[in-house]
Amino acid sequence: MKQHLDLCVVGPVYNEEAVLGAFHRRLTDVLSTMNIQWEVVYVNDGSRDGCAAILEALHASDQRVSFIELSRNFGKEIATSVGLDYTRAKAVVLIDTDLQDPPELIPELYAQFLAGYDNVYARRRSRQGETMVKRFTARLFYRLLQKVSRIRIPVDTGDFRLLSLRAVEALRRLREQHRYMKGLYAWIGFKDKCVDYDRDPRYAGATKFNFGRLFQLALEGITSFSVFPLKLASLAGLLTAIVTFGYGLFMLVRTLLFGNPVAGYPSLLLVVLFLGGIQLLALGMIGEYLGRIFNETKNRPLYFVSEYRAAPLEVLLGQVETPTSDCPQS
Repeated sequence: MKQHLDLCVVGPVYNEEAVLGAFHRRLTDVLSTMNIQWEVVYVNDGSRDGCAAILEALHASDQRVSFIELSRNFGKEIATSVGLDYTRAKAVVLIDTDLQDPPELIPELYAQFLAGYDNVYARRRSRQGETMVKRFTARLFYRLLQKVSRIRIPVDTGDFRLLSLRAVEALRRLREQHRYMKGLYAWIGFKDKCVDYDRDPRYAGATKFNFGRLFQLALEGITSFSVFPLKLASLAGLLTAIVTFGYGLFMLVRTLLFGNPVAGYPSLLLVVLFLGGIQLLALGMIGEYLGRIFNETKNRPLYFVSEYRAAPLEVLLGQVETPTSDCPQS
């Protein structure tokens, strides 16, 4: 019979050298108070700074730490999926390692899991350290996604959550290349519960999500869980045809009644440009979906692992009182 730990914490890592040591200290301080069998799995997503050396030191000094080195940077959504693939626990907590999501909330998430919930997600009451534009666009995106999606995706939530083993096993079966994890958490269903918290500003370093990456993530979310853009293109085409027909009828009647001595070059140019723009917009929307179909048909693996250092399972299963470890200074 396969044995499982009580809890596994998965933390994707990408260029977090400045904060990784502090994160690990805070995390282990919290987990050590819970009197359960646990481990921490770090997924190094092709970091270019000193994260690899820090993870090596953490694994060497703390038997509760496992880490996975990916062959290159695959992106946070894939790195999160790697952690889910390698977990060995009855419950899994997903958390960013930049200390914006407080590890101190984990006992509350775990308490809700013990109460019978499979997906305990943390919802942000406030987003400290973020610009007004970032907060506004995030709020707008989540509400737009709620309107166009066929499933209920909770607003103001990220990857910070606890998942039961059966929820994790369900997610492992979803192997699409274009992954919007927040949507996948909702898509699998199961019993969920919300826990509110205040998000902190970054402890150190800079965010890895610029406007381009955020826009791409938003596009993944909408195209992965809705065909609304395609319907919008069809609606735009229908409305354009109606307006064009009406305008043509108007021009025909006016010409028959009053004549048209002056050629309408400006109006003709305007109509051509308008129709061309609508066509390009529709083609762009269709192209986004077609590109995703193209990528999925290649059936490539989601990722490649260059190294996996696992904490000894027999030690973890026999360990309730967790020893203190020497965390590398960041």
